[in-house]
Amino acid sequence: MQTFYSDDHHLHHGQAELNNGQLMPCFEKPSRADMVLERVRSTGLGPVQAPEDFGLAPIKRVHDSQFVDFLKGAWARWAALGRSHDMLPLAWPPRRMPARCPEDIDGQLGYYSFDAGVPMNAGSWQAIYSSAQVALSAQARLATGDQAAFALCRPPGHHAGIDYMGGYCYLNNAAIATQALLDGGARKVAILDVDFHHGNGTQDIFYQRPDVLFLSIHGDPRHEYPCFAGYADERGEGAGLGYNYNYPLAAGSDWTRWSQALADALRVIAGYGADALVISLGVDTYKQDPISSFKLDSPDYLRMGEQIASLGLPSLFVMEGGYAVEEIGINAVNVLSGFSSRR
Repeated sequence: MQTFYSDDHHLHHGQAELNNGQLMPCFEKPSRADMVLERVRSTGLGPVQAPEDFGLAPIKRVHDSQFVDFLKGAWARWAALGRSHDMLPLAWPPRRMPARCPEDIDGQLGYYSFDAGVPMNAGSWQAIYSSAQVALSAQARLATGDQAAFALCRPPGHHAGIDYMGGYCYLNNAAIATQALLDGGARKVAILDVDFHHGNGTQDIFYQRPDVLFLSIHGDPRHEYPCFAGYADERGEGAGLGYNYNYPLAAGSDWTRWSQALADALRVIAGYGADALVISLGVDTYKQDPISSFKLDSPDYLRMGEQIASLGLPSLFVMEGGYAVEEIGINAVNVLSGFSSRR
C-alpha cells in the first residue's frame, strides 16, 4: 500500500488550545504524524512518497473560496498587527445575531471557526495546504487503478466544513479527496469515519447529496465533542436524505459494541453500490487516548482493517485523530495491515 506524506506538517505546531476551560498544550502535534510514519517504515507496509501539487482548484471544489483565501492570507494579516503568538478566535456569532463576516482578522477568525482548537502560526497554511495535497495524491493512485492508498495527513480534516474550521481541522482532506474521485469519474463514493469524534465537517459538506454516502461511528454528542452534530436522526436533507448515517455510542464502548456499529455500517455501504471507499482513519478510539472514552485495544484495529477489506472496494485511508502518541503508529498501521492481509 502506497503511503503519501509531507514533512511540511512540521511547520504547523500550535502552542495552546482552549480545553477544559483553560489554555493548555495542544494534543494535536507533529509527533503524531512522525510516530505513524515511523511505524509505516518499520513494518514495511509500503513505499512512502511525497505528494504532487494539484493546486487550489480541487480544494475550492469543496470549500467556500473566500474561506480558503482567508486561511491562505490570515497569518500575514495577523503579523501585520505586530502579533507573533498563535492566532486564536476571539468571538463567535451566536443565535439570532446577524452572521455577517467582519473585516478585521479577529472577527473573521470567529466567523470562520466553531471552537478555539484551531491555533495557527506562521507555517500553518503551508502545512494545511500540503495536507490536502497528500490526500489528493493518494486519491490519484486509486483513480489510476490502485486498490488502496494511505494519506498520512496532518493537520487532520474531518471537522472542517464548507466554510469553517474547528477541532484541529482547517481543510477537509477526506472530502477534498472524495470530490476529486467523483470529478475523476466515480459515480458514487462512500465515506466511513471511524474517528472517536463525529465528522461534522464531512457531514456538512455532503448532507444534501446522494452521490456521497457518509457514515460515522463516534462518541454520543450529548456528552462528547463536537456536541452539536452526530445524532442518529441526522439522515441528510433534500436529495441527500437517507445518505447520512450516524452511530453515536456510549462512553466505555469496547470492540464488542463498536464492531456491531461497524458491521451495520459495512452492510449499508455494501448496499449503496459505491465505486470507492474513503476512510477517515481516526484511532482516538484507543482505550488510553487522552481525549476520548472508548476502550478499543491495539489488536482490535487489525480486525477493523480486515472487516473494511471485506467490502472489496478501492479504499483510501485518510489520517484523522489519535492522541495517545506512543500507540498512534501501532494502531493506525494495524488497520492498514489488517486491510492489506485480506486483499
